[in-house]
Amino acid sequence: MNTPKAFHPLARLLHWTMAVLILAMLFIGVGMVSTVSGKHTWLLALHKPLGALIFILALIRLGVRLRFPPPPLPDDMPALMRFVAHASHWLLYALMLALPLVGWAMLSAGGYPISLGGSVHLPPILAANGETFAWLREAHRYLAYLLFVTVLGHMGAALYHGLIRRDDVLPSMTFPSSSSPHHADELPPP
Repeated sequence: MNTPKAFHPLARLLHWTMAVLILAMLFIGVGMVSTVSGKHTWLLALHKPLGALIFILALIRLGVRLRFPPPPLPDDMPALMRFVAHASHWLLYALMLALPLVGWAMLSAGGYPISLGGSVHLPPILAANGETFAWLREAHRYLAYLLFVTVLGHMGAALYHGLIRRDDVLPSMTFPSSSSPHHADELPPP
């Protein structure tokens, strides 16, 4: 069976595009809830369409992942590390889909318009209800915290693979080589 040594190029493009968008979204969200100045309206106007874009890209990315399976993890990775790697990836997908939906539902329950810019508006998906709005607002906040922690863990794992293990995991999402590098303790083939 021929297994890929790197993620599909479209998966890599979506990964890095979404990494920038998600980091921007996290900082926009923090800035948005920490100010009542005129910047709040501007940040909110960025937050809504960015959330919709992340949701759409996450759906595309999920389709790409299912169509083009990722390369296998190194054979020498402990079972617990494999489990955490797979679980954290699926958690990232779940959060990339859940946060925009919870945000949309929250704004709907609050009776707020969901403008994506200009005259483009999303329809409400829930009836206006103050209690539901308050609950969804807290859920959105805690899901954002969970996304932040998961992204930090993902970045830490990437650095661990790239700087400590020096295996093919990080290059498989950045600049894969046609042949995998040899470990320092292995001799090159004769």
